[in-house]
Amino acid sequence: MASTQLKIGIVGLPNVGKSTLFNALTKASVPAENYPFCTIDPSIGVVGVPDTRLDMLAKFSTSKRIIPAAIEFVDIAGLVKGAAQGEGLGNQFLANIRETDAILQIVRFFDDPSVLHVEESIEPYKDIEVINLELVLADAEQVKKRRDKLVRDIKIGSKEAIAEDIVLAKLMQSFAAGELAFHTGLIDEEKNLVKHLNLLTMKPMLYALNKKSGGHNLDELADGRAARAYELIHSLGARYIFLDAATERDLNDVTDEDRVGFRQELGVLDDGLVGLIRGAYDMLGLISFFTTGADETRAWTIKKGSTAPVAGAAIHNDFFEKFIRAEVITTNDLLTAGSWVTARETAKVRTEGKNYIVQDGDVIVFLHS
Repeated sequence: MASTQLKIGIVGLPNVGKSTLFNALTKASVPAENYPFCTIDPSIGVVGVPDTRLDMLAKFSTSKRIIPAAIEFVDIAGLVKGAAQGEGLGNQFLANIRETDAILQIVRFFDDPSVLHVEESIEPYKDIEVINLELVLADAEQVKKRRDKLVRDIKIGSKEAIAEDIVLAKLMQSFAAGELAFHTGLIDEEKNLVKHLNLLTMKPMLYALNKKSGGHNLDELADGRAARAYELIHSLGARYIFLDAATERDLNDVTDEDRVGFRQELGVLDDGLVGLIRGAYDMLGLISFFTTGADETRAWTIKKGSTAPVAGAAIHNDFFEKFIRAEVITTNDLLTAGSWVTARETAKVRTEGKNYIVQDGDVIVFLHS
């Protein structure tokens, strides 16, 4: 078992702000030399997750190092109609996101004649449909190839092959109707049979509606285009966030002291990158817990609902296999106490066993044999 590092693929039509967002994310400063942005290749970056609780705990413990949770972002060149058939090197780019946990779809949400749009007119729900159709077509091709490979095993009566093919046939029905695999209604057992295919449309999707400071943003125009986009996203069972990729990129060159003033001046008060990361964590059901001490303060990412031994395994396998108990305190209680001694004296530190469900913001000391 290992720590959960979130991997997100960024998709969208050309010129909607994907690369701008990628640059904003990968320039975002995190106070930790251990997880600076590192380039794996020109389109992949690892970004530390900003978390004020981490900073406060590090100050509390006078830690030498701060290690935030990390997210890997994969930037895919702009998709176009026909990407699944290879237009614009579509197959190559789509293959890059098969290994991701989720997909972040960037959607242009502003009018500006000086910024060209591949479809000429700005209609977000149509952009979403174009991208989703390409993902569906790519998955359909993947499923077809897999079914062709199963033919021989099915002929000799392989139960495993027959069971998998039944699921693949269900998926093909969905794809023929233009539906995402996510909406096929597969039960967990069926999902496990096709998990190895890493289907794009089986992944959770977060929509980032990209606005522009000083532009004609669709949520303010009330001409029906925003409403149509919201309705489509809602019908897909997905969620959306707002951000201004260009402003977030520009703000990375501004000092922390001046950033609030610049946001007020530009009318972009919310930190879009923090909102994006929170949205991704919520979508995937992830939370953070912390370990803290003189050497380091560190954030660990786990699935919501994880037990203490499972959380411990994010640090080391021994913490799962040889788990005895965990000492747990909330971040707020520890900071309020001012010291571990006071926290224990006031009974804020709890001893928890194997069945304890870890909560977001827990500070944990694991005890093992």
